[in-house]
Amino acid sequence: MNILQKFNPRQSLSGLLVCAVLLAVLPFVAKELGGTTWVRIIDMTLLYVMLALGLNIVVGFAGLLDLGYIAFYAVGAYGAALLSSSQLSDNFVFFQQLFPDGLHMPFWVIVPLGAFLAAVAGIMLGTPILKLRGDYLALVTLGFGEIIRIFMNNWGKDSFNLTNGPRGINRIDPVTLFGYPLDRPLDLGFTVLTKEFLYYYLFLLLAVLTVFVCYRLQNSRLGRAWMALREDDIAAKAMGINVRNIKLLAFSLGATFGGVAGAMFAAFQGFISPESFSFMESIVILTMVVLGGMGHIPGVILGAILLTLLPEFLRFTVEPVQQMLFGRLLVDTAILRQLILGAAMLLIMLFRPKGLWPRPEHKAKKHEMPAISSDTPAV
Repeated sequence: MNILQKFNPRQSLSGLLVCAVLLAVLPFVAKELGGTTWVRIIDMTLLYVMLALGLNIVVGFAGLLDLGYIAFYAVGAYGAALLSSSQLSDNFVFFQQLFPDGLHMPFWVIVPLGAFLAAVAGIMLGTPILKLRGDYLALVTLGFGEIIRIFMNNWGKDSFNLTNGPRGINRIDPVTLFGYPLDRPLDLGFTVLTKEFLYYYLFLLLAVLTVFVCYRLQNSRLGRAWMALREDDIAAKAMGINVRNIKLLAFSLGATFGGVAGAMFAAFQGFISPESFSFMESIVILTMVVLGGMGHIPGVILGAILLTLLPEFLRFTVEPVQQMLFGRLLVDTAILRQLILGAAMLLIMLFRPKGLWPRPEHKAKKHEMPAISSDTPAV
């Protein structure tokens, strides 16, 4: 009854409307303060939010340490790049005969296929490591991520040029919605929305959808099974939970979000290469989850926003300060980013091991037994 009394539909609706308005005007404010560069940074922040939420399914919900999550991001990106460019037609006779100008598949086909390929990669990773846990699981997932990156680097030879090797794949088609490509400015009369604005609203829609799906998963029977697995896998198995299947589902569903984010990244950049999917990126995404609070969706979103925007903010402030004080750049921004990640992980482990915004603890309520009156007859 208390919960129903506290819940006010009007206040909830008003809060949602305020958030929607703020998110709608956010790119315009960012452009006024820092130009289109900051709008592009916010676009990448939304992609990292999707990646962090996907990894949170594996690490936060199911308690499976994954150090190779960036591999699913790469699979989705390369899958989308091959389906929306002329890479296959330029290097394989079979595709050249069927598609002389390249595949150039539509957005509605590329995104599900990218998600499917990433999910298959998640199952391929999860199947042989079902009995591993802890450090051994982390090492195997790390190796999987590096194997994918090495494949992308080496599948660029003349005899089998699938990924174009270190040179990467370029001329990737932009996202086209209802016949309108998002890389073309949209004139609304009172303002012109550039590529960064159009992709912002698309990424925002996908990020909101990801948050909705994550909440539904968390409150479902599958989500409760993941949490039981996270707390004690032996007890979960004793309670009748199919540990094998829910582990595979955690890897595949987490990989699906990574595949969608990778497909969007390829379309947004128009170019991808193996350098974008290094082991360091896996560490960055894992740090976002740990920093915000593993298993807590708002905390993971907070961690992704902080660790994406803070290095960029320091890049725009620390570099001019160094030039003004020393006349040259002493600390590179890439090194500074690594220092921030290391310091963030160290401080979190020392002072807030559960994260900046940890998941709430559900404490069992103590039910007091009614006092037995002295007048009550003994049985």
